[in-house]
Amino acid sequence: MITAIDTNILLDILLPNERLYGSSAAALEDSATTGALVICDMVYGELCIHFETQRDCDTFLESNDIHVQPLNRRACFLAGRAWRTYRRQGGKRNRILPDFLIAAHASEQAHRLLSRDRGFYRELFPALKLYDPTE
Repeated sequence: MITAIDTNILLDILLPNERLYGSSAAALEDSATTGALVICDMVYGELCIHFETQRDCDTFLESNDIHVQPLNRRACFLAGRAWRTYRRQGGKRNRILPDFLIAAHASEQAHRLLSRDRGFYRELFPALKLYDPTE
């Protein structure tokens, strides 16, 4: 099983978030025992903000056996469709958000997404299998 990881899970561990560290770390460990761990390039970009050098970020990912995958064209198309649905439902943001690309990557290139869902993923990506460590 391939588990895509959302930025919020990794930040719970890196920063660390006292309230969420335990559940996020346990979910990440559980996911690692059932298969591969991946992030898309959008998550990589968001994660890099928290490291001094690219090598530091890459070392963190390598030490946790997390691989970076570029989004494929199917995932980009799916993200665009979901964004269009969002706008038609009254969404106010004028540009595609990283969350659309992260969810589309997980939908097309992984089996599930490890994330603390705020309802967004379930609403706009109903076929996406979510693994929320807070549930």
